[in-house]
Amino acid sequence: MSLAAFLLALGTTCRITRFLTKDTLAAGFRMWIADRFGDDSPVTYLVNCGWCTSTWVGGATAVYAASLHTTAWFHIPATALTLSYLAGVASRWLD
Repeated sequence: MSLAAFLLALGTTCRITRFLTKDTLAAGFRMWIADRFGDDSPVTYLVNCGWCTSTWVGGATAVYAASLHTTAWFHIPATALTLSYLAGVASRWLD
């Protein structure tokens, strides 16, 4: 895997993790998990913990990147997700 593919996989992992654990759009998903498994369950903790979620997202992204790192099927979505993450970080830093 090239350095560029690795960095895109990193950005993809950061963005998907952030979406699942913090973004308002995924709040319903997190509430559904808490309602289904309980507030103190390991599953609820998993979807609210960035470190925990990033382990699973990173594993899936690594498989995806290793399999498709030379194709547009990897580069286009990974670039979009990485740019989205970097724009969010920049907007927080600049505001």
